[in-house]
Amino acid sequence: MAAGESGASTIRWNESQRRFETEDGKAYIQYALVRESEEGEGNHNPKVVAMDLIHTYVPNSKRGQGVAAHLCNFAFNHAQAHSLSIIPSCSYVSDTFLPRNPSWNTLVYDKNLKSSM
Repeated sequence: MAAGESGASTIRWNESQRRFETEDGKAYIQYALVRESEEGEGNHNPKVVAMDLIHTYVPNSKRGQGVAAHLCNFAFNHAQAHSLSIIPSCSYVSDTFLPRNPSWNTLVYDKNLKSSM
């Protein structure tokens, strides 16, 4: 669990639901884990290489307070701390968050850099 920035809710990692959420669970960013497809026999546990951010939801009561951006920052920090790339499938992440926060572009997954993809 991490403390929120001033005015923002505290965000927690809900690993069982595969999402990062506000304390009340009403606002969240959902993800899917992407595993590297390595060739070769006996590879039954491929390495997780990326988090696909697939959906961001903020209820009307929390909109306009920067909650979605705070959720994204938490998710990107989590990915960075775990050496994961981000796939920005969610339109909020790709169309709003990343253009406003270009420093996070270094974490965006590039399949061309993966020799096994």
